[in-house]
Amino acid sequence: MLWSPGDDQLLATWPESGDRSQPNTTHACVRNTYAFITLNSIDPFHSISNMYIAKRIRKELRGGITMARVSFSVVAMLLLWWWVAMAKLKVKAEYIKYKDPNQPAAARVGDLLSRMTLEEKIGQMVQIDRSVANVDTMKTYFIGSVLSGGGSAPLPEASAEDWVNMINGFQKGALASRLGIPMIYGIDAVHGHNNVFNATIFPHNVGLGVTRDPELAKRIGAATALEVRATGIPYAFAPCIAVCRDPRWGRCYESYSEDHKIVQAMTEIIPGLQGDIPANSRKGVPYVGGNKKVAACAKHFVGDGGTSKGINENNTVIDRHDLLSIHMPAYSDSIIKGVSTVMISYSSWNGEKMHANRDLVTGFLKETLKFKGFVISDWEGIDRITSPPHSNYTYSVQASILAGIDMVMVPVNYKEFINDLTYLIKTNVIPMDRIDDAVGRILLVKFTMGLFENPLGDLSLVNELGSQAHRDLAREAVRKSLVLLKNGKNGTNPVLPLPKKAPKILVAGSHADNLGYQCGGWTIAWQGFSGNNFTRGTTVLGAIKSTVDSSTEVIYHENPDGEFVKSNNFEYAIVVVGEHPYAETYGDSMNLTMADPGPSVITSVCEAVKCIVIIISGRPVVIEPYVSSIDALVAAWLPGTEGQGITDVLYGEYGFSGKLSRTWFRSVDQLPMNVGDPHYDPLFPFGFGLETESVKELVARSTSAGVFGRPCTLLIVVALILSFREEFL
Repeated sequence: MLWSPGDDQLLATWPESGDRSQPNTTHACVRNTYAFITLNSIDPFHSISNMYIAKRIRKELRGGITMARVSFSVVAMLLLWWWVAMAKLKVKAEYIKYKDPNQPAAARVGDLLSRMTLEEKIGQMVQIDRSVANVDTMKTYFIGSVLSGGGSAPLPEASAEDWVNMINGFQKGALASRLGIPMIYGIDAVHGHNNVFNATIFPHNVGLGVTRDPELAKRIGAATALEVRATGIPYAFAPCIAVCRDPRWGRCYESYSEDHKIVQAMTEIIPGLQGDIPANSRKGVPYVGGNKKVAACAKHFVGDGGTSKGINENNTVIDRHDLLSIHMPAYSDSIIKGVSTVMISYSSWNGEKMHANRDLVTGFLKETLKFKGFVISDWEGIDRITSPPHSNYTYSVQASILAGIDMVMVPVNYKEFINDLTYLIKTNVIPMDRIDDAVGRILLVKFTMGLFENPLGDLSLVNELGSQAHRDLAREAVRKSLVLLKNGKNGTNPVLPLPKKAPKILVAGSHADNLGYQCGGWTIAWQGFSGNNFTRGTTVLGAIKSTVDSSTEVIYHENPDGEFVKSNNFEYAIVVVGEHPYAETYGDSMNLTMADPGPSVITSVCEAVKCIVIIISGRPVVIEPYVSSIDALVAAWLPGTEGQGITDVLYGEYGFSGKLSRTWFRSVDQLPMNVGDPHYDPLFPFGFGLETESVKELVARSTSAGVFGRPCTLLIVVALILSFREEFL
């Protein structure tokens, strides 16, 4: 230590012991600087030279030397010493643990929580829609999260740069608050970055379940993460891991399967979105692997796919054993894979609203499954705890927060939520440890994903949006998701694959040239769209035209009558029909029929010419009355923007391989009907799907069968395969 016991008295009497002729301010400067450094035990250089300087100054002070006689070198060293000491003190004073990325996330959470006011904690629990967000709101109310609801965008056909600029604006408001806690922006990216113009739209989950390919799901997750990050967004409300047990449910296409095992396998999309968790990661701890990954959200907890008659947001009547064995396993798998957030379902379990179910949200999800991320409500989900919704909002706030919900998707009336929650805390209805648990979980996710270090989006990934590599991946997913239900009348003389070269073919049906119908709900707008002008992609008609031989004349007629079909001498017809887009409750259906004029188009065309029918739908629909007249039948589900995936298999570039992940019923009177039920009598059973070989495989098989020994036969076989001009039955 530089300071010695005699220095106090020395400094107190100096310069009285020497010449009084120098200004007191000069003496005071040297005296106070030396005293400040030594009294604070600051030794910034930690070297012998410091001791020399200290002794030199002490000697000169004791000798009564005036400031004029102090050597220049000593004064210079003293000032340098003082400057470095001040800098060190400043660094020491400004060190804040929660801002140190080298600290463990848990330590950062604890430090930040200790600094937060009640108002700041409540703000972190609030998620608002972008329509009510602005810089002042973010800063004043310490808002923890912003979202884009279905179709909520900065402007029509917004570019990636438009999204980044909007979100960064909100973020700058959050960062300007006292503690500078970044907000987390979330969006529904349920089959690609589906809200955004020009993004790649992948098949909906109902189609991906058909592939039974977890590795494909993981690659789709990674591609989706890149496109979401390209727009400056770090959080995706995906995947939906519902187990749809009744196709009358309007969200059934968001479910991979009626079989929980397939749903469990497809949770591999989570490490695609978030990155692979480290080998030593503890169960339940959230993980996001850098700024090319996003926080994922397993939804909707729990039993949303099991409601009575498939009615959206309705009651799931089931015992605890079946709830845990059918609807819960995918959540366990998601948590093991490090999922960051879990969204609660609007539905009820045996009459109790999930948004108020403490036993399942806190007791099972957080305590039994050890989930450490944060639990988020659905859009106005807590409002619907009461009937009618929002009739007793204070109670809804109380019930939902005590149940274990950490972040509330308010999303508009945030001031009411903040006021009610503040009141409930100050009156001790909701304890502070529940608030600290909620905020701690939210902060843990933010720290884990690096949001404090990289809160702002940039334009480095803009070329990922709708990239060709992602479109090629979507095309692969489409062809693997198709299910061939029929190929040739009476099961003989297969129709598929089709010949690319034909004099004239017919393409018919409302879904053949409609990108919106092809993509389904949750595309650009919440309820989807109709037409080809709202995003970029390839329709089935466009894919057919680009696939067939240039000499083949392609005639498109959306709704032809039988006379038109008969009089045109078509080689074959491709009919594309199905459901119109829908989302959530708007998709609930008690009859599950195709949209008109689909059935009449099938009848008119298939009675007049050899026909291939492609069903574009979010679930099995009534088809049995028409099957006998159809030559080939394909379930294409909701394939998204890459229609070439359909023609890849129709024309034999690839073979059909998909197997039903849902039971195809005969009549809606049979519903609900799932594989394993005692009354199981489907039109096409779970797991059904005919297979075909590609043209290359057919050629290879034909040649390996020994036709090389018969050159004439070989020529005939190859000619037949390549032209596909054989007669249909």
